[in-house]
Amino acid sequence: MTRRLVFLLLMALMMAIVPCMQSCKSAKMRDADEAYERGEYNDAANIYRKIYNKLTRKEDRWQRGEVAFQLGMCYRNLNQSSRASAAFQNALRYEYEDSMAIFYLAQALHHEGKYNEAIKRYNEFLALVPGDWRSQQGIRGCQLAPKWKKEGSRYIVKNAKLFNSRRADFSPMFLDASGDQLYFTSSTEKATGDARSEITGTKKSDVFFSKKDDKGKWTRPEIVEGGLNTDQDEGITSFTPDGSKMFLAKAVRKNAPSNVEIYTSSRSEAKWSAPQRFEITADTLSSYGDPAVSADGQWLYFTSYMPGGQGGLDLWRVNLKDQRGTLENLGDQINTPGNDRFPYSRSDSVLYFASDGHSGMGGLDIFRATLQPSGKWFVENMGSPMNSPYDDFGITFDHTQTEAGFFSSNRNDGRGYDHIYSFEKPDLKIWISGYVLDKDDEPVPNAIIRIVGDDGSNQKAVGKPDGSFRFDLQRGVNYVMQAGAKGYLNSKQAFTSDIEEADAEYNVDFILAAIFKPQVIEQIFYDYDKAALRDESKAALDEMVQVLKDNPNIAIEMASHTDRIGSDHYNNGLSERRAKSVVDYLVSHGIARDRLQPKGYGKTVPKTVTKHIEKQYPQFKEGDVLNEEFISSLSDADKVAADQINRRTEFQVLTTEYELY
Repeated sequence: MTRRLVFLLLMALMMAIVPCMQSCKSAKMRDADEAYERGEYNDAANIYRKIYNKLTRKEDRWQRGEVAFQLGMCYRNLNQSSRASAAFQNALRYEYEDSMAIFYLAQALHHEGKYNEAIKRYNEFLALVPGDWRSQQGIRGCQLAPKWKKEGSRYIVKNAKLFNSRRADFSPMFLDASGDQLYFTSSTEKATGDARSEITGTKKSDVFFSKKDDKGKWTRPEIVEGGLNTDQDEGITSFTPDGSKMFLAKAVRKNAPSNVEIYTSSRSEAKWSAPQRFEITADTLSSYGDPAVSADGQWLYFTSYMPGGQGGLDLWRVNLKDQRGTLENLGDQINTPGNDRFPYSRSDSVLYFASDGHSGMGGLDIFRATLQPSGKWFVENMGSPMNSPYDDFGITFDHTQTEAGFFSSNRNDGRGYDHIYSFEKPDLKIWISGYVLDKDDEPVPNAIIRIVGDDGSNQKAVGKPDGSFRFDLQRGVNYVMQAGAKGYLNSKQAFTSDIEEADAEYNVDFILAAIFKPQVIEQIFYDYDKAALRDESKAALDEMVQVLKDNPNIAIEMASHTDRIGSDHYNNGLSERRAKSVVDYLVSHGIARDRLQPKGYGKTVPKTVTKHIEKQYPQFKEGDVLNEEFISSLSDADKVAADQINRRTEFQVLTTEYELY
């Protein structure tokens, strides 16, 4: 996060002065302390390091601890966590008396992702300062971070290498809703001027931009033309919705110390005008930074230490159309005693920001705040991989995509430099697929499948020659599907897609009844020598009721068949009674009797083996006719199976024009 510290640390400077007794220190130590107090952390660290290396005598032990602590503070402000933790450990080893060394060591370990060690140090500090809010939040963050990392999220994060240099590149922001120009701040060697920042030792930052070419590819970044960039630090930009006006943070040197103010610039063709100071209040002692124009262009969100906040850096906003009396702190649901920064207004009810005051993975984490109907904000950590043990901040969304954009992070950079990362949350891949088959497991080609959702969606497709189909779905929707084909009865099914945040595929097969041939109703059972339906039969008959309701213009013959055992007279009578029993059940469930014609065939129509039957009974071949002559040649076990196949209930469509006219 090194370069963006020009804006974070300069604003914090007024509250970060470490008391010192100048009279008892060496000239070199006074030089280092003065550089530190001015926020010139890179220069101060160089001096402290030289002093530390020269303090080799035993009697220098206490001073060595003090210098190690100050060196740790420089590294802490430069976001070089591993160096900071080593320096604070040295301070404690040399018995430096300031207990803050313990707390800062805990924070540094937290930022390195060494959560167990950090918790130990936080607890050590809590023993000295019971109830310390920062340590309690730090412990909670250390406990939650491994869970967030393990759970992850559907976000895909990548280093946006095209935009990144060997120095700091941060705070990306789209110019407008078209999403074809991206602005960001950088301390690359290509920045204007030769002056080096006393804070970081790198060039002072300028505003750069990249745009998409005719093929939609990002071009190499260029420095913004016009009078925008100067020999001072410029950066952290935001734009009015039409992209004609820029708000930017600018580090302004006023002797010592330094501070940050918000400026504006106007665009004329491809050039930006020299920045003009934007006065928020008459308070000249406070700093103002991290400007962010709301999505509707009405509000300017920003960061400040000004009085009236929660402590540390707070998020504020002011009405751009009428500044008088509209200055507003965003309140304690968003702001904490820590630092809450880098606002991004995605809509009037969704705000993104970075914070080290809310429980996080380490450093600044990105949070999403959603305004509830009650008027309260619901704040949630965006989790991994959007956040890391390092500083993650400065998010911007591409309005041309659902959930994609860029943000800044100093992860994976040992020098603490920030870089730009892309993120994308791919749409959930939810679909339903299956086959349309007939009752003999043969594919029904070119079937028409419709799917209607309670979200208002209505899809239609033609099945493939092999009977297969596939539809894209939405999460958490109730759907009704219907399949039909010429020569077949329609079939319906209903289901609900779940709400889990994961890709999912549902499978539904439709079994269509052919109009031109008898269709067996599976799972119809009777007691021996009786016509009364057993309870196990009712599920299959309920499905038959639905088929008749889904196809209101058909009338059917309901046929019952017996096996070869017994006389023709006996079997004809039994099958007739059984067919009537089925019809009575259907009528009792709302089917008109004149649509149903019962018929008992006894043993006169033996079953011909179909492909479906062959799968169930591989001892028989498709086309075999299970008549008495064929069955008599079988083994006793196969005779039993053949008789079972012949005992069946079927329906045959008689007309498709019932009450059609």
